[in-house]
Amino acid sequence: MMTWSNLNFQNSASPLMEQIIFFHDHTLIILIMITILVGYIMLSLFFNKFNNRFLSENQLIELIWTIIPAITLIFIALPSLKLLYLLDELNNPLITLKTIGHQWYWSYEYSDFKNIEFDSYMIQLENNQNFRLLDTDNRVIIPMNNQIRILITASDVIHSWTIPSLGVKVDANPGRLNQTSFFINNPGLFFGQCSEICGTNHSFMPITIESIPLKNFINWINNYS
Repeated sequence: MMTWSNLNFQNSASPLMEQIIFFHDHTLIILIMITILVGYIMLSLFFNKFNNRFLSENQLIELIWTIIPAITLIFIALPSLKLLYLLDELNNPLITLKTIGHQWYWSYEYSDFKNIEFDSYMIQLENNQNFRLLDTDNRVIIPMNNQIRILITASDVIHSWTIPSLGVKVDANPGRLNQTSFFINNPGLFFGQCSEICGTNHSFMPITIESIPLKNFINWINNYS
């Protein structure tokens, strides 16, 4: 989860989030190199007293500063397109979880099992035993090391179901069913919030996912039923 003074992304808990972080670092290195180069050229022009009379209207220079940015954009576009297609890929999900956004809470339905559905509300801060504005009364229980499909919609206004550490951010639109998937690498608690301004209590509808081993998940399903 995010804490104070963090400048980078949250630690990734899924392979897709790892790829997003790699792409971010790759693009940032290119931008830093461009910034340093352009800054050096501008400073040298400011403090240089000499002029090159062959610099103006030189076709070779214009050709160079057209081709080099095009090549740079290719190095950014190719991994970006690869990542976009990976984010949309659904690879034999183990279970399907239906998520419904309301003002201002989330409802969940385990579509593969009978009568497993619940509402998830934010709980108040009590003796510092939970995380402020992030913990919920009913957590989403998910088995780790398995592909999970999420079906997302809303009943009133547009919401956005977001878990930063899993690289998941999907809009919940009324009358429309969106889907995504993720794969959790390790057990633990993962927090998110609605990322669409959906009303006065927009900041009070958090998302809490608890990742557990598959054996414990089966026991939870049997006890819930």
